[in-house]
Amino acid sequence: MKTNMEDIDKLIKETLSEEESKFYDELEEQNVLEMVWGLFRGKNKWIMYMMNFMTLVFFGLFIYCVVQFFNVESTFELIKWATGSLVFLIGVSMLKVFAWMQMDKNAILRELKRLELQVSSLTSRLS
Repeated sequence: MKTNMEDIDKLIKETLSEEESKFYDELEEQNVLEMVWGLFRGKNKWIMYMMNFMTLVFFGLFIYCVVQFFNVESTFELIKWATGSLVFLIGVSMLKVFAWMQMDKNAILRELKRLELQVSSLTSRLS
């Protein structure tokens, strides 16, 4: 299967102009670290900075609630601090899920661009 993909990539690169070929090379599959850094590029990078800041705030509040949980003795206060820590831990989790969904969206967009480029390359070759 690998050789078929390499053959298709070679065929597509032959039909593309030099500029399109460079663009096609930029659309290669990324590893996890490249995907994470890709979140901080583009027009929505400000929201990722804000989300990471809020993740740090929520995590700090989670740690604070856990410390307070182990320092109190009444049952009501134990429940209060346990609920607080659970809420902030869920908040951190939800923000991380949002980031992973953004990484998945970027990967899908990259593959769509690759597909569009392949279709345009093949249609130009047919005509």
